[in-house]
Amino acid sequence: MAALALFVAGSVAVTACGSGGAASGGAGQGQGGGRSERAERARLVSAAWKDSEAAKVWREGYYPLGDPVRLPEGAFRNEADKRAYLGRSFELRGTLPDPAGAKGAEGKVRWRAGGSLTVPVDSARASYERLDQGEGPGPALVVTGARFGSTSVLTSRGPATVPAWHFTLKGYDTPLTRVAVTGAEKDLEPPIEPLEMPTDDLAPLGGLASVSKDGRRVTVRAEHGSCDDGPAVDVAETGDSVVLSGWVRGTSDGPCKSDLRIKKVTVELDAPVGERLLLDAFTGMPVS
Repeated sequence: MAALALFVAGSVAVTACGSGGAASGGAGQGQGGGRSERAERARLVSAAWKDSEAAKVWREGYYPLGDPVRLPEGAFRNEADKRAYLGRSFELRGTLPDPAGAKGAEGKVRWRAGGSLTVPVDSARASYERLDQGEGPGPALVVTGARFGSTSVLTSRGPATVPAWHFTLKGYDTPLTRVAVTGAEKDLEPPIEPLEMPTDDLAPLGGLASVSKDGRRVTVRAEHGSCDDGPAVDVAETGDSVVLSGWVRGTSDGPCKSDLRIKKVTVELDAPVGERLLLDAFTGMPVS
């Protein structure tokens, strides 16, 4: 959750367009010395996933993308509530429905483009415990109850409606919602091995933050340090995939703190993501 705190504190990056283009969170210094290496790695990742068994499993299964939590409107009222959420600190002052409130142990994922899948559903208690993982003293968000319902999420197969728990928070007019589906994902056998060592020229991304409604703007979390000009992300598009390559601009060789920073970077695509695979060049895996 420390990473979440860092990403919340960061600013959204400037965007750039086009296949092979770059979006940056800092001052531009060209494409970086590793541009050709990034392009070649992206080509290999894209080729490995094309028509692979892993791609088939990914497109046919349930793989949610992004945060499973939807914040209440107006969140947060104050800094104390924000700290409580970032610290995953909650306090239960009410009664949660029993598992029968979730219609047994199964629910339906329904895709906007058609099709559905029966999946296991968490109880209200299990979903609450996934929220409440803070330790030690400090402010807490007070949960007074919950109701079972649904919410919309982005998945590997596009937008879908999924089972969810809506938790009532003290001081808020709308609930905090958490997706109630966990453990439905099948293990993936990636068709290409990840790289071994992150460098300034190519590093793993910190996850998917959002995709715009038209599918043309993808925002990811990218890592960098305290002695550079910020992260950047290259884009390589094909008809089957979008490969994102994270790297760091303007690094210096002098004394530098070893702290890790995470910043949101937005890339603009030539065409909507659609059903194409969104892949991380470093890990060789889907960005999620």
